[in-house]
Amino acid sequence: MEPGTIILWIVLLAFVVFVVTALFKMVRVVPQATALIIERLGRYQKTFDPGLHWLVPFIDKVRAGVDLREQVVSFPPQPVITSDNLVVEIDTVIYFQVTEPKSAVYEISNYITGIEQLTVTTLRNVVGSMDLEQTLTSRDQINGQLRGVLDEATGRWGVRVNRVELKSIEPPASVQGAMEQQMRAERDRRAAILTAEGVKQSQILTAEGEKQSQILKAEGDAQSAILQAEGEARAILQVFEAIHQGNPDPKLLAYQYLQMLPEIANGSSSKLWVVPTEFTAALGSIAKGFGGTPGTPGIPTEPGDDDEGDGGVGAALSSALGQSGLQDPGEALAEARRQAEAATADATSSGTRSGSPFDPSVERGQRPAGEQPPAPPASPQPRTLGDEEQPPQQ
Repeated sequence: MEPGTIILWIVLLAFVVFVVTALFKMVRVVPQATALIIERLGRYQKTFDPGLHWLVPFIDKVRAGVDLREQVVSFPPQPVITSDNLVVEIDTVIYFQVTEPKSAVYEISNYITGIEQLTVTTLRNVVGSMDLEQTLTSRDQINGQLRGVLDEATGRWGVRVNRVELKSIEPPASVQGAMEQQMRAERDRRAAILTAEGVKQSQILTAEGEKQSQILKAEGDAQSAILQAEGEARAILQVFEAIHQGNPDPKLLAYQYLQMLPEIANGSSSKLWVVPTEFTAALGSIAKGFGGTPGTPGIPTEPGDDDEGDGGVGAALSSALGQSGLQDPGEALAEARRQAEAATADATSSGTRSGSPFDPSVERGQRPAGEQPPAPPASPQPRTLGDEEQPPQQ
């Protein structure tokens, strides 16, 4: 191949490469939420929005690409002195967004660094006028002041500050210990107050319950006493009515005394028991009623007014007591002997009829000492069958 042909092919290949490179540099695709700053021969030309754009090859140049989305930047802790001369470490978080890409590129070299330094200075200025207690409890106020100052300063940079947050506020270790003790003391105080309130309410409720219980118990005792008194009154009235209708006399009362004496002396721990003074008169009435001798101590010699007043009741009682006198001892002995002789005769006749021979030793035990048994009766003659009955020999 000739040298001229080779040179031609080389020139042709270089032209093709040039054309391809020019086409590649001429076409530019901008993604969404991104802006491109275009310079032509070193001067600002235009800002490309998202989409397809054409550049003049080797004349137009992309200066910078700007992200239009909202960005979040967390700055490291910054030492800040409060008005009470305490150093606290404060972390801040900034939410911002680029609204004018041209100003963000040409008005400041690095808007993130500018925002950081402006945040530190503004934070020291705001917190320096507060004490520690206000700093810990005024986060919203500090955030609002920081946002107002930053938004005003960054407006000419094409940056809008949307939100400023204090991520943490760290006081010194000694102050943290004192704050913990203060918090613990406050918690203990609240707990003591709540405990006292609970005890107070408990005592009040307990006292109210005891009051109601005592009132109800008193009402129950009163009703019980009233009912018991009414019952006793009715019982006394009924007993009195029965006694009044029965017309009792002193003899009945004396008999009641006799029935109560064993119960009085029945107690195992009773060392001494007292007999009423009227008991002697009661015994006298009993002895008189059962035929006692007048003139004996305790027996009245003459009937009193009460006996005269009894009328028919006293006479009936005397008649009944007279009829219930004991039998004479001689008559009782004779009656016993008569009954013994009848029983002996009955036993003897029963033995004779049974066919057993008479045994005097058996009868001896049935007679009193010194009495002779009667002679045994003659034994009957045996009879044969067919003989006629004859009258017995005298």
